[in-house]
Amino acid sequence: MHAATLRFARWLRSVESFPVRLPVYLSPHAYLRTVDDEIATASFFAPYDPSVEPYIRIATGDYPELLVSHGRDDALAMFLNSMAHELVHYRQWIDTGNITERGVVVRARNIVDRYALTTDHP
Repeated sequence: MHAATLRFARWLRSVESFPVRLPVYLSPHAYLRTVDDEIATASFFAPYDPSVEPYIRIATGDYPELLVSHGRDDALAMFLNSMAHELVHYRQWIDTGNITERGVVVRARNIVDRYALTTDHP
């Protein structure tokens, strides 16, 4: 699972610009607590202070269960979609300084679909 997310991240760096460094942290837990004290499976931290680095966190602790219930490809696609979803929030933050859910699901899915069409990953 970690190898698949690394390949996806490498591909993203080849097709997207990252004017502000964006670390992605994979948590071994099934859920995360956001800075707003909400429970989530993925989050994007958008700092108010430009000297503070943004980041993405993705909970990966439920991978064994997803593997059994959905199969390898779909389980991996769920994590890649989570990363793409948070990447769309990063782009919103870079472009406008605001974050919204409007259109994010479709844009994230388009990113994952573009990745799936590439031939440079197993």
